[in-house]
Order: sequence, then structure tokens, then C-alpha cells
Amino acid sequence: MNVKRCVYISLLCLFLYTTARGQTFTSSDLPILLINTGGQPIINEPKIRATLTLIDNETGKRNHITDKPALTSPIGIELRGSSSQDFFPKKPYGFELRDSGGSNSVKLSLVGMPAESDWILNPTYNDKTLLREALAYDLNRRISRYYTPRFRYCEVVLNNGYDGLYLLQEKIKRDKNRVDITSIKKTDLSGDALTGGYLLKIDKFEGSMSESWMSAQAGRNTKQVNILIDRPKPADLALEQFQYIKQYVTDFETALAGDAFADPTNGYARYLDVESAVDYMLLTELCRNVDGYRLSTFFYKDRDSRNGKLTMGPIWDYNLAFANASYCNADKPEGWAYQFNEVCPNDPYPQPFWWERLLQDPAFAARLNNRYQTLRQGVLATPRIHAYLDSTGKSITDARIRNFTRWPVIGTQLWPNDFVGKTYEDEVNYLKDWVTKRLAWLDGAMPQLATEPALTLLISPNPTAETVTVRYQLDQRTDVRLVLTDLQGRRLFSTEVMNQEPGPHAYTVPPGQLPTGPGVYLLTVQATGYRQATRRVVRY
Repeated sequence: MNVKRCVYISLLCLFLYTTARGQTFTSSDLPILLINTGGQPIINEPKIRATLTLIDNETGKRNHITDKPALTSPIGIELRGSSSQDFFPKKPYGFELRDSGGSNSVKLSLVGMPAESDWILNPTYNDKTLLREALAYDLNRRISRYYTPRFRYCEVVLNNGYDGLYLLQEKIKRDKNRVDITSIKKTDLSGDALTGGYLLKIDKFEGSMSESWMSAQAGRNTKQVNILIDRPKPADLALEQFQYIKQYVTDFETALAGDAFADPTNGYARYLDVESAVDYMLLTELCRNVDGYRLSTFFYKDRDSRNGKLTMGPIWDYNLAFANASYCNADKPEGWAYQFNEVCPNDPYPQPFWWERLLQDPAFAARLNNRYQTLRQGVLATPRIHAYLDSTGKSITDARIRNFTRWPVIGTQLWPNDFVGKTYEDEVNYLKDWVTKRLAWLDGAMPQLATEPALTLLISPNPTAETVTVRYQLDQRTDVRLVLTDLQGRRLFSTEVMNQEPGPHAYTVPPGQLPTGPGVYLLTVQATGYRQATRRVVRY
């Protein structure tokens, strides 16, 4: 009788959590994560204790919630993220695998990924294709030889309730199977030991437990860029180490801003792993990530004895890429992501000047274009990308149907969606169409980076009370056009100078062309044979 009662109670509990929230969930083609917090709410921090059960049979076999677990482990779990944590009901989580006592971290392999203790559950809530993050990571893994975080789709049951489809991802951290750099100790205060083991990022202050500084070089909208030390943590970071890495990054920026910036020996290449920068820029421009270069932008430095230059990456956070944001021209397939500061000059999180300056080096611009042209024949071929989206979308069909039953967002406007399709197929077709148009635009724009020099503009006074003067230098006789617009693209003034001779030039915008009252405007100079340049004009 007792045995029967126990079996009955077990089956009843199973029934309760598999039919919770309006649908039955018993099995999946994807790995299943069962998380039990004992009724405790998951908070931002600290991590609370919970139990993780992983159902993951061999590839090709279906996973049932009644199957023998591949792993059961105590974990510490917390909410993570910034806007996604606050805005959306489907939450992102970070968790740490722990020993039987529940206090110490342990490194274990999950769903075929290398053993580690720290993991991320990414809900991809406002990407209704559920494919953008996966596409970005897949492309980068094929484009770049540098580390790209691994991931697997999975379905999550939280406290006996079906919680939807997630990406189980590796957390970015120093590890031989992740960012493979030296783990610097607090006692490493001199010599080669001082020079490496730093994981850095450009990001928001909010929610950060990192030491940081403001870049000595202002961003293009004059706001300074925040640079954080992700690792070592503040408690493990000695003052000498903070001073060293701050000075190294400052020296890099000084060299990049200097007159001899393109010198292969004493310019920026002395401090920067150029190949990693090419790869990073290529992916960011390909998907026109609205957060690109300015948020969730990781880079690192190993010891000098291990070729310790600043290395861009790993990539992170691409849910707003591929036209999934409605602001700052992120939805447009035309235009450069690195010109974000010109499109949104008042944004509080500016891009560093690095990328525009790098493109002023003909060797860097040529290298970026050559890499793009080579990859366009294979990895970046439009049919191959479409095929990846089709096959990946097919592999999650059952799970995404359950996910959208649990979270019925199809046809609903979510921040900051630009497009809202009536069906899931509409969402995927929009993504595929945008990728097609983006690649077509890059086909024409990339060669110009390598063949057309950049115009250097100086605008003064700026801010201004009434009018401004723009100064520029021509190396050849050419036609020049100046256009003044507002931030919505409405033209306020334009003029053309035909067959202008080489040398320095200055043009003053006539009084009265800037609207009265405070405002921000864009002044663009277009010259045949040059890449156009745009600068913001502030009127007070």
C-alpha cells in the first residue's frame, strides 16, 4: 500500500508539472533542464540554492522527462541581464554547478560542451524567430579562429512549470576551453606575470561589480566610453594590475589617435591583435548590431610571453541584431553600424572612436574587404545562411510551438521590435529578406572602404549659437556636396561645389539655415572618390 501510494504521488506530481500553464509537456527532441528552487523566487543576486536535473539522451533520441537523468546537481541560480531582466516576463538566468554540499563550484560537462561551472540560460524572448543569437554565434564560429561561446537549444521546466525554449550557453570567462588566457593572481605584480590575464569589456555601469575607468579619448559624441575589467574581480585585482591594464589600453588609444597610427611597428598594431579586430568588425557590420562596439563588447589581454595584444571578443548579446530593433537605423539594411554615434548622437552609451579610425588605415580597410570577399563565396553566401535558418528553425519546431503557447507573443509588439509578423513564418521570412538586402548592400559598400579614402572633417564652433564652418582636405580635384539634415533625415540645406581643386577648404553654412532653438543636426560631406563623412552639429 505504501509503495502504491508513493508511485501515485510521484505520478501526480509529474502530471502537475507537465500539464502546468495550459499545456502538456512530456518529451522533446532537445535536452530538457528541470530546475527546482524549492519554491524560492529567483532574484538578481545573490544566487539561491536549487537543483538541476538534465535529461539528455544520445543524439537522435527523444528525451522524456521520465528518462534517467544524464546529470543531477545542486546549483546556485540568479537572474541576469539588464533590460531583458526588467522588461520581459520570460527571464534570463545564470547558474553555477555546485558540489553535494551546495557551497563550492564544480566543473561538469553539459549537453556535450566542455566542463565548466558557470552557464547561461538565454530566453531570446523579444526575438520571435528564436534564431538571431544562434545565427550570430554560428557565423562567428565559421568566420573567426578565436573563441566563440558554444550553445545548445533546450527546454526548461522551472518548479514543475514549463518555462519554454532557451539557449543554454557558455558564460564568458577565463578557461582553457573558453577565453584561454592566463588566470592572473593578485600577487602577480611585476614582470611578465603582470602583463596578462585581463578580460575587459565596454558596457554599462549598471549591475556591474567591476573596476572601471573612462577612456581618455572621448567617443564621437564627446561622451567618454566606459571600460570595465570583467576579470579579475575587484577583490582579486591589485592596484598595480589595475594601473597596468588601464595604461596599456590608454597607450593603445593614444597610438590609434596619433599621426603615425598606421605605422605597423609603432602604431596601433603594436597593441592590437588586428586579425581579431577584422573578424569582430566583420560580424558586427554583417548583422548591424545596434549594441555593437558600445555594449557587451568584450576584449582581453594575455601575458606578453603569449603574444599578449588586445584581442577583440568573444562576441556576446545579439538578440537585437539582424533588424530586431526599431531605433538608430538598426532596421535598415543600408548603412554602417560603426557610424552609430552620428545616427544617435545623444545616446548615453557611445561607441569608442576605434573603428572609424581603424578604417582610416588603408591596410586595415583592405584587409576587412578582402576577408569579406573571400567569405562571401562560402560562409557568407546568401543561400548558405538561408539554409542554416531553415534547418535550425526546423530542428526546434515542436519546442518553439510549445514556447509560443507558454509565451504567446507572435503578432505582439515587444520592445524594441521593428517588424511584427502575424505568424512565425512571417518573422523568419523578414529576417531572411533583411539578410539578403544587407549582404547586397555590403557587396557594394565593402570595396569602397578599400578603394576610397575617408574625408576628415573639422566643424567649428560646435556647439554653435547660429552657424558653423566645416573644414576638409582634398588630395585630388573632385565634386563636393554638403548636406545638412535633422535627425529624422529631413534636408535643411545643401550646396554643391563642382570640380573643386586639391588642398584645404572651408565652407560656412549660411546664417538662418539651422532652425532656431536648441537642437542636434547632421552635416554630411560627399566628395567623388572619397567615403562620405558625417558629423553632428549641436545648436544651443
